Amino acid sequence: MSRIEEKSVLRAKMGAVGELAAKKTLTRLDKYARTYIERSPFLCIGTADEHGHADVSPRGDPPGFVRIVDDQTLIIPDRPGNNRVDTMQNIIANPQVGILFIIPGIDDTLRVNGRAEIIDDPAELAPAAVNGRPPRLGIKVKVEEVFFHCAKAFRRSKLWDQSAHVDRGFLPGLAHMVMEQARACEVDHQESDKVEAEIQEEYKTGLY
Repeated sequence: MSRIEEKSVLRAKMGAVGELAAKKTLTRLDKYARTYIERSPFLCIGTADEHGHADVSPRGDPPGFVRIVDDQTLIIPDRPGNNRVDTMQNIIANPQVGILFIIPGIDDTLRVNGRAEIIDDPAELAPAAVNGRPPRLGIKVKVEEVFFHCAKAFRRSKLWDQSAHVDRGFLPGLAHMVMEQARACEVDHQESDKVEAEIQEEYKTGLY
């Protein structure tokens, strides 16, 4: 088995980049990117720490939750979670981020790359308030690259095709899996069911 370690070898294997693919990258948000972000209720943000250890985290809210400040600035509100703050710790160490915006039912996605910082300015975060509760922190992104990504991955995976959706029953509940992973031993279902019920209640009352 061989390993490709040089960009020139990789390019020779893959062939030339098509003209549209090569020229589609913008340095600021145009009207189409703005429209997509305004309609998107979900994104994944990729970060890495000072050692290059990578992480990808999902973010979701009603459509338009990412505020477009101007054509080179976005603000992503931070909502209550498990307080691991992996993404924000990485940004402090290494501000480069990659963001994938997704709209349910649409196969085309939008990619935004740039430099991020963590903000706690009440004035900048106030527009992201839900039920009168503004986020404590936000991720402010200075846009450097913007481009649309084609539908091939979504078409191959049939992500939005309901006939390809699977029943959740092949896995136990989240609480059970995480408890076994954290303890490195089997967990009694009665105990994990109790924690699962607490998680489901948190989903109802603690999203914001």
